[in-house]
Amino acid sequence: MSLNIFITGASSGIGESLAYYYSRKQYTIGIAARRNNRLESVANECKKLGGNPMMYNIDVSDRKECKDAIEKFLFITKSIDIVIANAGIGGYDNILNGDPSEINKIYNINLLGVSNTVLPFIPKMKKQHSGRIAIISSIASFRGIPEHGGYSSSKAALNNLTDSWGYTLKPYGISLTTVLPGYIDTEMTKDHEFKMPFLMNSNKASEIIANSIQRKRRKLILPWQWKFIIPIFRILPRSLIFRFSPNQIK
Repeated sequence: MSLNIFITGASSGIGESLAYYYSRKQYTIGIAARRNNRLESVANECKKLGGNPMMYNIDVSDRKECKDAIEKFLFITKSIDIVIANAGIGGYDNILNGDPSEINKIYNINLLGVSNTVLPFIPKMKKQHSGRIAIISSIASFRGIPEHGGYSSSKAALNNLTDSWGYTLKPYGISLTTVLPGYIDTEMTKDHEFKMPFLMNSNKASEIIANSIQRKRRKLILPWQWKFIIPIFRILPRSLIFRFSPNQIK
C-alpha cells in the first residue's frame, strides 16, 4: 500500500534521510525546505530510489506559504498518512547585545514552523479518522543550555505541545510521536569541534524514527544510551553544566 507523507526540513539531515527511506518504499512524499537547490537534489535522488517526490520551497515560519503548499499537496494526494515536522535551527541567543532577532528567529522556525505545518493537516486527518504525526524535538529540551536558551526552550515547548495535542487527537485515530535525538551526523553537527557522544548516522536514525512512527510510539529518544543519561543530566549542578557543556547539546 502506498502512503502519502509530508516532511519539512527535507533538504538535509534527518529530513533528507527520511525522504530517502520512504522513497525506497515507493511512497509519495512532499518534501519542503527553504533551500531550493538542495531540495531539487533531494527530489532527484528520491526519484532514483523509486519515490514520488513533490517539492515545496517554503519557509516554515511563513503561515501562508505553508498553508498554500499543504493545500496543493492534498489537492493532488487526496489524503495524508504521515506528517513529519522536522524543520528546525540552532544558534546562539546573543542576548548580551540587546537584540532579540537571533532568538526570535529560532522561535519562529522551531515553534511556529511546527504549528504552521502540522495544524493545516489536522482537518483532513480528522475526516479520515487516521494519520500519524511526528515532531522532531531534541535531548536539549531537558535542560537550559548556556548560550542556547532559545533552542533548548523551543524544543522543551514542543515536548509540552505534543503531550497536549496527543490527548486532543487520540479520539480521532491520529497518533503523535515526539522524537528526541541526541547527536546525529548531519549538517547541524558537522562543524562541532568537540567529541559528540553516541554520534549516530542519519540513515540509521531515519530508519528508527520511521519504525517508531509506524508503531505509533508516543516518545522516542535516540540513540538509546541517552535514556540513561538524561535523568542524570537533569539533576546535575549548574556549575557542572556551565563547565562541561556550554555549547555541546545540539
